[in-house]
Amino acid sequence: MSSSTLTARPAPPAAPRPNAAPRRRTRVLSLPEARWAAAATVLFLIALPLQLTGAPAWAWGPLYALAYATGGWEPAWAGLRALRAKTLDVDLLMIVAALGAAAVGQVMDGALLIVIFATSGALEALATARTADSVRGLLDLAPATATRLLPDGREETVPTAELAVGDTVLVRPGERIGVDGRVLAGASDVDQATITGEPLPVAKGSGDEVFAGTLNGTGALRVRVDRDASDSVIARIVAMVEEASETKAPTQLFIEKVEQRYSIGMVIATLAVFAVPLALGAAFTGSLLRAMTFMIVASPCAVVLATMPPLLSAIANAGRHGVLVKSAVVMERLGQTDAVALDKTGTLTEGTPRVSDIRPLAGSGLSDDELLALAAGAEHASEHPLGRAVVDAACSRGLTPAPAEDFASVPGAGVTATVEGRVVAVGAPVRLINNRTDAASAEAAEVAAAWEEAGRTAVLVEVDGIPVGVLALADRLRPDAAATVTALTRLTGRSPVLLTGDNPRAAARVAAEVGIAEVRAGLLPREKVAAVREREAQGRKVLVVGDGVNDAPALAAAHTGVAMGRAGSDLALETADAVVVRDELATVPSVVALSRRARGLVVQNLVIASVFISVLVVWDLVATLPLPLGVLGHEGSTVIVGLNGLRLLREAAWASARAEVGAPVEAGDEGPARARRRRP
Repeated sequence: MSSSTLTARPAPPAAPRPNAAPRRRTRVLSLPEARWAAAATVLFLIALPLQLTGAPAWAWGPLYALAYATGGWEPAWAGLRALRAKTLDVDLLMIVAALGAAAVGQVMDGALLIVIFATSGALEALATARTADSVRGLLDLAPATATRLLPDGREETVPTAELAVGDTVLVRPGERIGVDGRVLAGASDVDQATITGEPLPVAKGSGDEVFAGTLNGTGALRVRVDRDASDSVIARIVAMVEEASETKAPTQLFIEKVEQRYSIGMVIATLAVFAVPLALGAAFTGSLLRAMTFMIVASPCAVVLATMPPLLSAIANAGRHGVLVKSAVVMERLGQTDAVALDKTGTLTEGTPRVSDIRPLAGSGLSDDELLALAAGAEHASEHPLGRAVVDAACSRGLTPAPAEDFASVPGAGVTATVEGRVVAVGAPVRLINNRTDAASAEAAEVAAAWEEAGRTAVLVEVDGIPVGVLALADRLRPDAAATVTALTRLTGRSPVLLTGDNPRAAARVAAEVGIAEVRAGLLPREKVAAVREREAQGRKVLVVGDGVNDAPALAAAHTGVAMGRAGSDLALETADAVVVRDELATVPSVVALSRRARGLVVQNLVIASVFISVLVVWDLVATLPLPLGVLGHEGSTVIVGLNGLRLLREAAWASARAEVGAPVEAGDEGPARARRRRP
């Protein structure tokens, strides 16, 4: 088969139905290729017994002619269009071979070639459609309509495509959420396995983010629209994977370049196979049949089909599990990775500071909770990330920050406010202590220095000018950070390097916790690029994983760049070759392992195709290969190669990739639909 079927952009998906179950997989007869192949097969099966039982030619001849027409017109037309563009398409060669067989009286053999050729094309079209279905089916999870709340309190049902950013929608119990947005009011449990892969529903309340296509539980939610329907997470997954399906990997481009020269050489060889025996006195009919058989079995259909099915299947499978690989080129490159560079903040860590330690000073008379409540009261109006972390820590302990008055913030120093009649200051120890020598200040300075030496950020709390305690804040590691580093080390044979703009102490602490030996800290963006290029100059294929604006140059300079999607900046997401949508770091080694499996299947396919072609060509030249057997062998190899590549569409392929890198096979690896069926 020609490569045109694989590289054509899939047809746009139909509009999803409101709150509908996912669409069923493409049916065979819904494809025009399958209908034409079925018609040709039926006509052939009617004509064949008539011919074999001695019926007159006028009874079975027209049926064979119709079989030729129904099964061959589409590839013939495609071949003629390619020929007009000065390209020799193997589809056209197959049709020429069938007509050549008919010209010498082998009408049945030519019709059999047409039927098998058309059937092979139908199977290829079905496989390609199933690949697209596996990703585009996500669109059916998002309802086509939503309940919009008007300013006067009335409700109206509108298509989700008409919702604008800032609109408020009502999501009733049991409905699917139609937009990406944030909860304004209400509380519920939301099943978001289709987006995050979490096997259990997640509690959602005011301020929490929700995604289109997820299923609301027993509570009603009022949700503010944050993204257009065309920009939702699901829509972006579909768009990016479909865009990736249009690209061609270097291996595929090389094969297509060789295919043109090979096809011309094959035509010349076919003419030689026909002319040389004829010149030596062989019979015309036998020479032509041998030449037609040679043209069929030497055609590189299976070779052309060897590359793209595995890579596109891997892209689709990765997309279902939250990794958007932007092209077949990227999917092929991922498997070549032999060195990894990781960012720290937002990549190995969550990117959000949290209170890790609380130390009331001797003589303050405060408990941990009392100290935290005072600090949270002063920080309640602050927009600084450290201030929000203090308030969040108090709320997580069930503490209610006291109302504050006279709030003031000094950049680089901290905040002051009057809390319960006392002036509370929260800020940098160096700025607040200011070289004082009293016992409380000395103790605070000692505690702060110890924590900062350990890579934490120290915050001093003063009440009426007297130090009363110190808080330590740290960026928390992602739960899967250490396991990811171990998996990447196993895949590449060397430990990743940590490239960060953070201070050396904080970088060393994180590196020690996840098992990274080489650390480069305090780097500017250009210095990260230099570190990546230094490794590539050593012949390494470097994979860079990052999330921020400062990571974008390194992502662009690397052999392959992967961005963390949820926390990542827009620039990093645009620059990266792949995006981890769910912010699940452990998927990075999994997709590298999946890419290597795809590359392995490409090699398998090329071997299969080469063996079939070699055996059939030698058989035809050395002995006498019957035309029907040559057709069966050639088209059979094409089907085998296509189906072999589609093995990576299965959920088992992703689970196997996870297992290869040491990640546990969880319920989410079975796919959202199966996980929900197993859930009580």
